Amino acid sequence: MFKPGFLGTSAPFFMDMVTLIVAILPLLVYGAIILARKKMYLLHALVQNFLFIFTMVVIAYFELGVRVGGGFDAFMRGSNVSYTYTLVVLIVHILIAMLMLYYWSVTLITGNVHFKKGYIPGIYSKRHKMMAIKTFLGIIFTSFTGIWVYLLLFVF
Repeated sequence: MFKPGFLGTSAPFFMDMVTLIVAILPLLVYGAIILARKKMYLLHALVQNFLFIFTMVVIAYFELGVRVGGGFDAFMRGSNVSYTYTLVVLIVHILIAMLMLYYWSVTLITGNVHFKKGYIPGIYSKRHKMMAIKTFLGIIFTSFTGIWVYLLLFVF
């Protein structure tokens, strides 16, 4: 977990792995959205559920690594960027990520329930699509801010 990473920075392996996954997550989610647009609703639901569960596992792996690795302060030691600036960016990232996880959970749970009841596609499709747009934007912003934090800690 704490072996040197593979992205050529001072980050440990787990941080490189999580950053790579966070970077490609919007593309994977977009692929799942394409499935819905192609009316492959069951496959869309399965992929979205898998991506959500996989993301929760990645978050748990990341949190374990950060805690065992000494937390934010320990990773901040190798950075040349202002502590306060990096902390503000980290807080913004965490707030966006928490909001995204909330929207993604609600979208997923209600989508699963409504799909099983036959309401999606159908009477709840418009509502589901609006929640999905918010979720997708949250995933994109979480990805960008996560990469930003990584750059501040391990590149600059």
